[in-house]
Amino acid sequence: MRLYIIRHGETDWNQAGRLQGQTDIPLNENGIRLAQVTGEGLKDVCFDLAITSPLKRAKQTAELVLGNRKIPVLEEQRIAEISFGAWEGLGCRKTHFEIPSEGFWDFYNDPFHFIPPVDGEDIRQLCARTRAFWEELISAAEYQDKTILIATHGCACRAILNNVYEDKNDFWHGKVPPNCAVNIVDVTDSKAVLSEADKIYYDPSEIVDFRTGKRGIS
Repeated sequence: MRLYIIRHGETDWNQAGRLQGQTDIPLNENGIRLAQVTGEGLKDVCFDLAITSPLKRAKQTAELVLGNRKIPVLEEQRIAEISFGAWEGLGCRKTHFEIPSEGFWDFYNDPFHFIPPVDGEDIRQLCARTRAFWEELISAAEYQDKTILIATHGCACRAILNNVYEDKNDFWHGKVPPNCAVNIVDVTDSKAVLSEADKIYYDPSEIVDFRTGKRGIS
């Protein structure tokens, strides 16, 4: 089994530095372009199926990457983004910080101790639901020889990969995955190996630093 795990393309809320979570924001024009460029980079990959978060930005990304391929596309709620509850839509950059909790920065700096709003999710809850998806996926007999595109989100991507990383305590592995970053995982007899980490198919100068909004940060 070979998995191509992709974060969605850019949205207006990414650009503006607003928490998205499970709010259903579509790709913006640049996000569409990044997904198309990524699709061109993956044009020779023979995908057998795609699994996508039900949120528009992930589904659009999967559709644009797949292009004219006629393969099954399955929606999977368990790989939707972490929920930020009442904080969704609020500014989360230091230049326009609107979240009513200074503890929010634990989300990046100490994620396993991040405390969400009462109607949100924490990292451990996200890891639990994505782990259930992961274990079901890699044990499915019908998928063992398949090449699968998985379209998801920045935090959800890292939660899925937490099943692959040797160091389970290092959640972010240095950064939030850039928009349309692809992680390639090979699974044999339920043993997973990360073959490619956060690969992008566009110019690195276009990567956006999630905290500042500046481009060109890897």
